[in-house]
Amino acid sequence: MALAAGLLEHGYGAGAVGLAMAASTAAFAGLVVFGGVIADRFSTRRLMIGADLTRVCTQSLAAGLFFDGHVVLWELCVIGFVNGTAAAVFQPGVASTVPRLAADVQGANAAIRIAESSSQLAGPVVAGLLVGFASPGGVFAAHAGTYAVSALCLLLLRLRPLPPGTLAATGRGLRALRTDLAQGWREFTSRTWLWAVIAIWCLYMIAVYGPTVPLVATEVVQHHGARAYGLVNSALGAGTVVGGLFAMRLRPRRMLRAGSLFLCLYFTFPGAVGLGLDVPAVAAGAALAGAGISFWGVMWATSVLTQVPAEALNRIHSYDVAGSLAMMPIGQALAGPAAGVLGADHVLLVASATSLAVVAFLLAVPAIRNLVRADAHPEPKAGEGAPAPS
Repeated sequence: MALAAGLLEHGYGAGAVGLAMAASTAAFAGLVVFGGVIADRFSTRRLMIGADLTRVCTQSLAAGLFFDGHVVLWELCVIGFVNGTAAAVFQPGVASTVPRLAADVQGANAAIRIAESSSQLAGPVVAGLLVGFASPGGVFAAHAGTYAVSALCLLLLRLRPLPPGTLAATGRGLRALRTDLAQGWREFTSRTWLWAVIAIWCLYMIAVYGPTVPLVATEVVQHHGARAYGLVNSALGAGTVVGGLFAMRLRPRRMLRAGSLFLCLYFTFPGAVGLGLDVPAVAAGAALAGAGISFWGVMWATSVLTQVPAEALNRIHSYDVAGSLAMMPIGQALAGPAAGVLGADHVLLVASATSLAVVAFLLAVPAIRNLVRADAHPEPKAGEGAPAPS
Protein backbone atom coordinates (compact mmCIF):
# COMPACT_ATOMS: atom_id res chain seq x y z
CA MET A 1 0.00 0.00 0.00
CA ALA A 2 2.78 2.43 0.87
CA LEU A 3 4.72 1.57 -2.28
CA ALA A 4 1.69 2.23 -4.47
CA ALA A 5 0.81 5.46 -2.69
CA GLY A 6 4.41 6.73 -2.76
CA LEU A 7 4.96 6.05 -6.45
CA LEU A 8 1.63 7.62 -7.41
CA GLU A 9 2.47 10.71 -5.36
CA HIS A 10 5.70 11.11 -7.34
CA GLY A 11 4.03 10.93 -10.75
CA TYR A 12 4.36 7.25 -11.58
CA GLY A 13 1.46 5.13 -12.83
CA ALA A 14 0.01 1.70 -12.17
CA GLY A 15 2.56 0.08 -14.50
CA ALA A 16 5.43 1.36 -12.39
CA VAL A 17 3.76 0.07 -9.22
CA GLY A 18 3.36 -3.38 -10.80
CA LEU A 19 6.97 -3.39 -11.98
CA ALA A 20 8.31 -2.47 -8.55
CA MET A 21 6.23 -5.21 -6.92
CA ALA A 22 7.13 -7.76 -9.61
CA ALA A 23 10.86 -7.25 -8.97
CA SER A 24 10.46 -8.71 -5.49
CA THR A 25 8.14 -11.53 -6.53
CA ALA A 26 10.32 -12.56 -9.47
CA ALA A 27 13.45 -12.73 -7.31
CA PHE A 28 11.65 -14.80 -4.69
CA ALA A 29 10.10 -17.24 -7.17
CA GLY A 30 13.32 -17.66 -9.12
CA LEU A 31 15.68 -18.11 -6.17
CA VAL A 32 13.68 -19.86 -3.45
CA VAL A 33 14.79 -23.33 -4.64
CA PHE A 34 18.43 -22.26 -4.27
CA GLY A 35 17.50 -20.81 -0.88
CA GLY A 36 16.37 -24.30 0.12
CA VAL A 37 19.74 -25.75 -0.86
CA ILE A 38 21.58 -23.10 1.15
CA ALA A 39 19.30 -23.63 4.17
CA ASP A 40 20.06 -27.37 4.15
CA ARG A 41 23.81 -26.66 4.17
CA PHE A 42 24.10 -23.97 6.83
CA SER A 43 22.51 -22.78 10.05
CA THR A 44 18.95 -21.74 9.16
CA ARG A 45 18.75 -19.38 12.15
CA ARG A 46 21.80 -17.42 10.99
CA LEU A 47 20.53 -17.31 7.41
CA MET A 48 17.10 -16.09 8.52
CA ILE A 49 18.59 -13.42 10.79
CA GLY A 50 20.90 -12.33 7.97
CA ALA A 51 17.91 -12.08 5.61
CA ASP A 52 16.03 -9.98 8.17
CA LEU A 53 18.96 -7.63 8.72
CA THR A 54 19.35 -7.25 4.95
CA ARG A 55 15.72 -6.14 4.75
CA VAL A 56 16.20 -3.74 7.65
CA CYS A 57 18.80 -2.01 5.47
CA THR A 58 16.80 -2.07 2.23
CA GLN A 59 13.56 -0.84 3.80
CA SER A 60 15.43 1.88 5.68
CA LEU A 61 16.98 2.93 2.37
CA ALA A 62 13.52 3.02 0.74
CA ALA A 63 12.23 5.10 3.65
CA GLY A 64 15.10 7.54 3.14
CA LEU A 65 14.30 7.85 -0.57
CA PHE A 66 10.68 8.71 0.16
CA PHE A 67 11.54 11.09 3.00
CA ASP A 68 14.07 12.84 0.75
CA GLY A 69 11.64 12.99 -2.17
CA HIS A 70 14.23 11.36 -4.45
CA VAL A 71 12.10 8.48 -5.78
CA VAL A 72 13.56 6.71 -8.83
CA LEU A 73 11.79 3.62 -10.16
CA TRP A 74 14.87 1.58 -10.98
CA GLU A 75 16.25 2.11 -7.48
CA LEU A 76 13.02 0.82 -5.94
CA CYS A 77 13.13 -2.16 -8.32
CA VAL A 78 16.66 -2.99 -7.15
CA ILE A 79 15.52 -2.71 -3.54
CA GLY A 80 12.59 -4.99 -4.33
CA PHE A 81 14.86 -7.53 -5.99
CA VAL A 82 17.16 -7.61 -2.95
CA ASN A 83 14.12 -8.00 -0.69
CA GLY A 84 12.87 -10.92 -2.79
CA THR A 85 16.29 -12.55 -2.66
CA ALA A 86 16.38 -12.18 1.13
CA ALA A 87 12.88 -13.69 1.35
CA ALA A 88 14.05 -16.63 -0.78
CA VAL A 89 16.81 -17.29 1.76
CA PHE A 90 14.49 -16.77 4.74
CA GLN A 91 11.42 -18.79 3.74
CA PRO A 92 12.88 -22.33 3.41
CA GLY A 93 14.26 -22.12 6.95
CA VAL A 94 10.75 -21.72 8.35
CA ALA A 95 10.01 -25.36 7.51
CA SER A 96 12.87 -26.82 9.55
CA THR A 97 12.49 -24.35 12.42
CA VAL A 98 8.96 -25.40 13.40
CA PRO A 99 9.84 -29.02 14.35
CA ARG A 100 12.86 -27.80 16.34
CA LEU A 101 10.71 -25.36 18.26
CA ALA A 102 7.44 -27.21 18.95
CA ALA A 103 6.81 -30.75 20.11
CA ASP A 104 3.28 -30.58 18.66
CA VAL A 105 3.94 -29.76 15.00
CA GLN A 106 0.26 -29.79 14.02
CA GLY A 107 -0.69 -27.46 16.87
CA ALA A 108 2.19 -25.15 15.94
CA ASN A 109 1.09 -25.01 12.30
CA ALA A 110 -2.47 -24.25 13.38
CA ALA A 111 -1.23 -21.43 15.64
CA ILE A 112 0.82 -20.02 12.74
CA ARG A 113 -2.24 -20.14 10.48
CA ILE A 114 -4.36 -18.28 13.06
CA ALA A 115 -1.64 -15.66 13.58
CA GLU A 116 -1.29 -15.12 9.82
CA SER A 117 -5.05 -14.77 9.42
CA SER A 118 -5.27 -12.26 12.24
CA SER A 119 -2.42 -10.27 10.72
CA GLN A 120 -4.11 -10.27 7.32
CA LEU A 121 -7.23 -8.86 8.95
CA ALA A 122 -5.41 -6.12 10.82
CA GLY A 123 -2.60 -5.38 8.35
CA PRO A 124 -4.52 -3.41 5.72
CA VAL A 125 -6.22 -1.33 8.43
CA VAL A 126 -2.91 -0.45 10.09
CA ALA A 127 -1.29 0.25 6.71
CA GLY A 128 -4.12 2.56 5.71
CA LEU A 129 -3.81 4.52 8.96
CA LEU A 130 -0.03 4.81 8.60
CA VAL A 131 -0.24 5.99 5.00
CA GLY A 132 -3.05 8.41 5.85
CA PHE A 133 -1.58 9.93 9.00
CA ALA A 134 2.16 9.53 8.37
CA SER A 135 3.67 9.08 4.91
CA PRO A 136 4.96 6.29 2.67
CA GLY A 137 8.42 6.92 4.11
CA GLY A 138 7.04 6.41 7.60
CA VAL A 139 5.51 3.09 6.58
CA PHE A 140 8.81 1.87 5.14
CA ALA A 141 10.59 2.92 8.33
CA ALA A 142 8.05 0.97 10.39
CA HIS A 143 8.47 -1.98 8.03
CA ALA A 144 12.23 -1.93 8.59
CA GLY A 145 11.51 -2.04 12.30
CA THR A 146 9.43 -5.21 11.93
CA TYR A 147 12.39 -7.02 10.38
CA ALA A 148 14.58 -5.90 13.28
CA VAL A 149 12.03 -7.35 15.72
CA SER A 150 11.94 -10.57 13.68
CA ALA A 151 15.73 -10.91 13.83
CA LEU A 152 15.70 -10.35 17.60
CA CYS A 153 12.96 -12.95 18.11
CA LEU A 154 14.89 -15.48 16.03
CA LEU A 155 18.00 -14.79 18.06
CA LEU A 156 16.13 -15.49 21.32
CA LEU A 157 14.39 -18.68 20.21
CA ARG A 158 15.29 -21.87 22.05
CA LEU A 159 15.69 -24.46 19.32
CA ARG A 160 16.38 -28.15 19.79
CA PRO A 161 19.77 -29.10 18.29
CA LEU A 162 19.81 -30.74 14.88
CA PRO A 163 20.52 -34.48 14.77
CA PRO A 164 24.10 -35.33 13.75
CA GLY A 165 24.59 -35.41 9.99
CA THR A 166 21.48 -33.35 9.25
CA LEU A 167 23.22 -30.59 7.30
CA ALA A 168 23.91 -31.49 3.70
CA ALA A 169 27.65 -30.86 3.54
CA THR A 170 28.60 -32.12 0.08
CA GLY A 171 31.40 -29.69 -0.63
CA ARG A 172 31.66 -26.27 -2.18
CA GLY A 173 31.24 -24.80 -5.61
CA LEU A 174 28.81 -25.18 -8.49
CA ARG A 175 29.16 -28.97 -8.63
CA ALA A 176 28.17 -29.27 -4.97
CA LEU A 177 25.19 -27.01 -5.59
CA ARG A 178 24.05 -29.22 -8.45
CA THR A 179 24.52 -32.30 -6.28
CA ASP A 180 22.37 -30.85 -3.51
CA LEU A 181 19.67 -29.85 -5.99
CA ALA A 182 19.68 -33.35 -7.48
CA GLN A 183 19.45 -34.99 -4.05
CA GLY A 184 16.58 -32.72 -3.10
CA TRP A 185 14.80 -33.55 -6.36
CA ARG A 186 15.21 -37.29 -5.71
CA GLU A 187 13.74 -36.88 -2.23
CA PHE A 188 10.89 -34.90 -3.76
CA THR A 189 10.05 -37.34 -6.57
CA SER A 190 10.43 -40.45 -4.39
CA ARG A 191 7.27 -39.53 -2.43
CA THR A 192 4.22 -39.87 -4.63
CA TRP A 193 1.93 -38.12 -2.16
CA LEU A 194 4.26 -35.11 -2.13
CA TRP A 195 4.77 -34.45 -5.83
CA ALA A 196 1.18 -35.43 -6.66
CA VAL A 197 -0.26 -32.85 -4.24
CA ILE A 198 1.98 -30.12 -5.63
CA ALA A 199 1.15 -31.06 -9.23
CA ILE A 200 -2.59 -30.96 -8.47
CA TRP A 201 -2.11 -27.74 -6.51
CA CYS A 202 -0.63 -26.10 -9.61
CA LEU A 203 -3.98 -26.71 -11.33
CA TYR A 204 -5.73 -25.28 -8.27
CA MET A 205 -3.67 -22.09 -8.39
CA ILE A 206 -4.18 -21.61 -12.14
CA ALA A 207 -7.88 -22.44 -12.39
CA VAL A 208 -9.27 -21.67 -8.91
CA TYR A 209 -7.30 -19.46 -6.55
CA GLY A 210 -5.57 -17.32 -9.19
CA PRO A 211 -8.76 -16.19 -10.98
CA THR A 212 -10.87 -16.02 -7.81
CA VAL A 213 -8.84 -13.32 -6.06
CA PRO A 214 -8.97 -10.58 -8.75
CA LEU A 215 -12.43 -11.45 -10.11
CA VAL A 216 -14.12 -11.56 -6.71
CA ALA A 217 -12.60 -8.17 -5.91
CA THR A 218 -13.83 -6.73 -9.20
CA GLU A 219 -17.34 -8.19 -9.02
CA VAL A 220 -18.01 -7.34 -5.38
CA VAL A 221 -16.70 -3.78 -5.65
CA GLN A 222 -18.59 -3.09 -8.88
CA HIS A 223 -21.92 -4.47 -7.67
CA HIS A 224 -21.81 -3.78 -3.92
CA GLY A 225 -19.05 -1.24 -3.26
CA ALA A 226 -15.66 -1.23 -1.54
CA ARG A 227 -17.17 -1.46 1.94
CA ALA A 228 -18.86 -4.75 1.02
CA TYR A 229 -15.56 -6.09 -0.28
CA GLY A 230 -13.95 -5.22 3.05
CA LEU A 231 -16.71 -7.15 4.82
CA VAL A 232 -16.17 -10.16 2.56
CA ASN A 233 -12.43 -10.10 3.22
CA SER A 234 -13.07 -9.90 6.96
CA ALA A 235 -15.36 -12.92 6.73
CA LEU A 236 -12.67 -14.81 4.79
CA GLY A 237 -10.11 -14.00 7.48
CA ALA A 238 -12.49 -14.96 10.28
CA GLY A 239 -13.17 -18.29 8.58
CA THR A 240 -9.45 -18.89 8.30
CA VAL A 241 -9.09 -18.39 12.05
CA VAL A 242 -11.92 -20.87 12.68
CA GLY A 243 -10.27 -23.41 10.37
CA GLY A 244 -7.03 -23.02 12.32
CA LEU A 245 -8.88 -23.63 15.59
CA PHE A 246 -10.43 -26.80 14.14
CA ALA A 247 -6.97 -27.92 13.05
CA MET A 248 -5.73 -27.49 16.62
CA ARG A 249 -8.41 -29.84 17.96
CA LEU A 250 -8.92 -32.48 15.27
CA ARG A 251 -6.23 -35.16 14.89
CA PRO A 252 -7.22 -37.25 11.86
CA ARG A 253 -5.23 -40.39 11.21
CA ARG A 254 -5.14 -39.66 7.47
CA MET A 255 -4.44 -35.96 7.46
CA LEU A 256 -4.45 -35.27 3.72
CA ARG A 257 -7.74 -37.10 3.29
CA ALA A 258 -9.35 -35.01 6.03
CA GLY A 259 -7.78 -31.83 4.67
CA SER A 260 -9.09 -32.57 1.17
CA LEU A 261 -12.63 -33.01 2.50
CA PHE A 262 -12.43 -29.65 4.27
CA LEU A 263 -11.06 -28.10 1.08
CA CYS A 264 -14.45 -28.84 -0.55
CA LEU A 265 -15.78 -25.81 1.33
CA TYR A 266 -13.84 -23.42 -0.91
CA PHE A 267 -16.30 -23.84 -3.79
CA THR A 268 -18.83 -21.73 -1.88
CA PHE A 269 -16.78 -18.53 -2.29
CA PRO A 270 -16.37 -18.18 -6.07
CA GLY A 271 -19.72 -19.93 -6.49
CA ALA A 272 -21.62 -17.37 -4.41
CA VAL A 273 -20.10 -14.46 -6.33
CA GLY A 274 -20.59 -16.17 -9.68
CA LEU A 275 -24.28 -16.74 -8.92
CA GLY A 276 -24.70 -13.07 -8.06
CA LEU A 277 -25.85 -13.70 -4.47
CA ASP A 278 -26.19 -10.87 -1.97
CA VAL A 279 -23.41 -9.71 0.35
CA PRO A 280 -24.38 -11.81 3.42
CA ALA A 281 -24.39 -14.97 1.29
CA VAL A 282 -21.02 -14.09 -0.28
CA ALA A 283 -19.59 -13.36 3.19
CA ALA A 284 -20.86 -16.72 4.43
CA GLY A 285 -19.26 -18.43 1.44
CA ALA A 286 -16.01 -16.59 2.13
CA ALA A 287 -16.05 -17.71 5.77
CA LEU A 288 -16.58 -21.36 4.76
CA ALA A 289 -13.83 -21.08 2.14
CA GLY A 290 -11.43 -19.60 4.68
CA ALA A 291 -12.10 -22.42 7.13
CA GLY A 292 -11.62 -25.07 4.45
CA ILE A 293 -8.37 -23.79 3.00
CA SER A 294 -6.97 -23.06 6.47
CA PHE A 295 -7.63 -26.61 7.70
CA TRP A 296 -6.12 -28.06 4.52
CA GLY A 297 -3.07 -25.83 4.91
CA VAL A 298 -2.37 -27.09 8.42
CA MET A 299 -2.82 -30.74 7.42
CA TRP A 300 -0.51 -30.28 4.43
CA ALA A 301 2.21 -28.36 6.27
CA THR A 302 2.19 -30.85 9.15
CA SER A 303 2.44 -33.80 6.75
CA VAL A 304 5.46 -32.28 5.03
CA LEU A 305 7.22 -31.36 8.26
CA THR A 306 6.71 -34.78 9.85
CA GLN A 307 7.10 -37.11 6.85
CA VAL A 308 10.17 -35.60 5.14
CA PRO A 309 13.67 -36.21 6.61
CA ALA A 310 15.23 -33.19 8.28
CA GLU A 311 18.26 -33.11 5.97
CA ALA A 312 16.06 -32.47 2.90
CA LEU A 313 13.21 -30.54 4.47
CA ASN A 314 14.27 -27.04 3.45
CA ARG A 315 14.84 -28.01 -0.17
CA ILE A 316 11.49 -29.80 -0.45
CA HIS A 317 9.72 -26.88 1.21
CA SER A 318 11.29 -24.59 -1.37
CA TYR A 319 9.97 -26.80 -4.21
CA ASP A 320 6.51 -26.55 -2.64
CA VAL A 321 6.67 -22.75 -2.35
CA ALA A 322 8.12 -22.28 -5.84
CA GLY A 323 5.51 -24.52 -7.46
CA SER A 324 2.60 -22.78 -5.78
CA LEU A 325 3.93 -19.26 -6.31
CA ALA A 326 4.82 -19.79 -9.97
CA MET A 327 1.29 -20.86 -10.91
CA MET A 328 -0.72 -18.19 -9.10
CA PRO A 329 0.38 -15.26 -11.33
CA ILE A 330 -0.56 -17.33 -14.37
CA GLY A 331 -4.07 -17.78 -13.02
CA GLN A 332 -4.30 -14.10 -12.19
CA ALA A 333 -3.03 -13.10 -15.64
CA LEU A 334 -5.53 -15.38 -17.39
CA ALA A 335 -8.46 -14.19 -15.27
CA GLY A 336 -8.97 -10.95 -17.21
CA PRO A 337 -8.91 -12.41 -20.75
CA ALA A 338 -11.11 -15.33 -19.65
CA ALA A 339 -13.61 -12.94 -18.06
CA GLY A 340 -13.63 -10.89 -21.26
CA VAL A 341 -14.57 -13.95 -23.32
CA LEU A 342 -16.86 -15.86 -20.94
CA GLY A 343 -17.88 -13.22 -18.42
CA ALA A 344 -16.54 -12.93 -14.88
CA ASP A 345 -19.52 -14.76 -13.38
CA HIS A 346 -18.99 -17.78 -15.63
CA VAL A 347 -15.25 -17.88 -14.90
CA LEU A 348 -16.02 -17.87 -11.16
CA LEU A 349 -18.55 -20.68 -11.57
CA VAL A 350 -15.93 -22.69 -13.48
CA ALA A 351 -13.44 -21.99 -10.67
CA SER A 352 -16.03 -23.19 -8.15
CA ALA A 353 -16.58 -26.45 -10.05
CA THR A 354 -12.84 -26.92 -10.57
CA SER A 355 -12.21 -26.59 -6.83
CA LEU A 356 -14.41 -29.66 -6.30
CA ALA A 357 -12.66 -31.48 -9.15
CA VAL A 358 -9.30 -30.75 -7.49
CA VAL A 359 -10.55 -32.40 -4.29
CA ALA A 360 -11.64 -35.43 -6.34
CA PHE A 361 -8.17 -35.59 -7.91
CA LEU A 362 -6.53 -35.46 -4.48
CA LEU A 363 -8.71 -38.25 -3.12
CA ALA A 364 -8.23 -40.34 -6.26
CA VAL A 365 -4.50 -40.76 -5.57
CA PRO A 366 -4.04 -43.66 -3.11
CA ALA A 367 -0.73 -42.28 -1.83
CA ILE A 368 -2.51 -39.04 -0.82
CA ARG A 369 -5.73 -40.35 0.69
CA ASN A 370 -4.03 -43.24 2.52
CA LEU A 371 -1.03 -41.36 3.95
CA VAL A 372 -1.00 -42.06 7.70
CA ARG A 373 0.21 -39.36 10.04
CA ALA A 374 3.75 -39.89 11.29
CA ASP A 375 2.80 -40.13 14.98
CA ALA A 376 -0.17 -42.51 14.48
CA HIS A 377 -0.30 -45.82 16.32
CA PRO A 378 -0.37 -48.90 14.06
CA GLU A 379 -3.83 -50.22 13.26
CA PRO A 380 -4.66 -53.61 14.79
CA LYS A 381 -4.45 -56.54 12.39
CA ALA A 382 -7.52 -58.48 11.34
CA GLY A 383 -8.83 -60.59 14.21
CA GLU A 384 -7.01 -58.56 16.83
CA GLY A 385 -8.73 -56.26 19.27
CA ALA A 386 -7.84 -52.68 19.84
CA PRO A 387 -4.69 -52.16 21.94
CA ALA A 388 -5.34 -51.97 25.65
CA PRO A 389 -5.01 -48.54 27.23
CA SER A 390 -1.70 -47.92 28.95
